[in-house]
Amino acid sequence: MLADRKFSDRPLFDQAHLDRYTGGDEALTAELLGLMCEQVARCIGLMADARDETAWQAATHTLKGAARGVGAFALADVCEAAEHQPQSAWPGARLAIERCFQETETAFRAPR
Repeated sequence: MLADRKFSDRPLFDQAHLDRYTGGDEALTAELLGLMCEQVARCIGLMADARDETAWQAATHTLKGAARGVGAFALADVCEAAEHQPQSAWPGARLAIERCFQETETAFRAPR
């Protein structure tokens, strides 16, 4: 079951990846991570409301891309694993995504 698996072998957050896009600008980094947190909330809401495979896959795929963009690679991996789960596994997959994001959000706040 996805909810019981280890998130990923990759880091929760790769600051160096994001720094390549922001040039290390702390204000821009904070803005992008804030937008990422908002995107997570939106996508998890869409996952909770998904009634068909298209809606589920759109939400997980969107979040996967956003996570990769900011260097939240473990979250992206969990989203990728969830993307093609059968409908009966969606609640557990959503829980795994929520748990991974909680840990990722903590990593966002860690001092550099």
